[in-house]
Amino acid sequence: MTEKLRVLFSAPYMIPSIDRFRPVLEYYGLEIIQASVVERLEEEEILVYAGQFDGTICGDDRYSERVIKACLPRLKVISKWGTGIDSIDKETADRLSVMVVNTPNAFTLPVADSVMGYLLAFARQLPWMDAAIKSGSWQKIPGRSLSECTLGVIGVGNIGKAVIRRARAFGMEILGNDIIEIRPDFVREMGVEMTSRDDLLARADFVSVNCDLNPTSVHLINAETLSKMKSSAVLINAARGPIVKEADLVAALQNGEIAGAALDVFEFEPLPADSPLKQMDNVMLAPHNSNSSPMAWERVHWNTIRNLLIGLGIPVDDFSKDKFE
Repeated sequence: MTEKLRVLFSAPYMIPSIDRFRPVLEYYGLEIIQASVVERLEEEEILVYAGQFDGTICGDDRYSERVIKACLPRLKVISKWGTGIDSIDKETADRLSVMVVNTPNAFTLPVADSVMGYLLAFARQLPWMDAAIKSGSWQKIPGRSLSECTLGVIGVGNIGKAVIRRARAFGMEILGNDIIEIRPDFVREMGVEMTSRDDLLARADFVSVNCDLNPTSVHLINAETLSKMKSSAVLINAARGPIVKEADLVAALQNGEIAGAALDVFEFEPLPADSPLKQMDNVMLAPHNSNSSPMAWERVHWNTIRNLLIGLGIPVDDFSKDKFE
């Protein structure tokens, strides 16, 4: 009797609804191994299942070279929930014929909305006025119009462009920086001034990090780059945690080198209980949730399953959400 194909199911955004997806996978003859996971599976946690599964539906699990090799020869496909695959050693996966699939451009709109929310919160001082009123104070905290501010966007990809479109509607002056050339029609249409990173940091009132995590962007924001920012400036990171060297950011905030920060992502997630960031009044924090959007999540759920089936060599001609709803 042929052994069933088995799937390691560890995507945190799908596990709460696994009963919706279990019949779908079973329809295609797949058996589920459900992992216990909070944010992601680390190497040692995946290695517990090595050799037991043919494919995985995962979040930001650490599929290193060591892990991928240990999961062979069964492992055929890593179906990543979402867009970023920086936690997966894709070079090793490609070399060993393990398919890595994701959903490009999955969360552009909600992430861009989150960045605008942070911009408005800091410019208009909304959280701080709310806290003052609730504490019994009638304090008129000075705010700014976004039209008086300059936004610097590091990483002018899909999300960076969406942030720029929104910021332009608020009348902001916009500076952009990227390691690749950005389409001139977009630059002209949006009135973006493409400039060097150092010039952007020196002039921007808000710096939004929207680049991918790759070898060129790890700790891109560090003590040196933070020192180039205005003391009145605010850093926003809704991209990937390791782009910002967290210890250097903490020091810059404590020393008044920059005025504040809004962080949806962190070097280590969940954010450690003893993180100094949790004690700072000039910092807004979120649990890696700027992708929150029912419509976007639903699209990614089903595309992740479809990608898994393709990676396992299962025909998907009849695959659709409507078929199973």
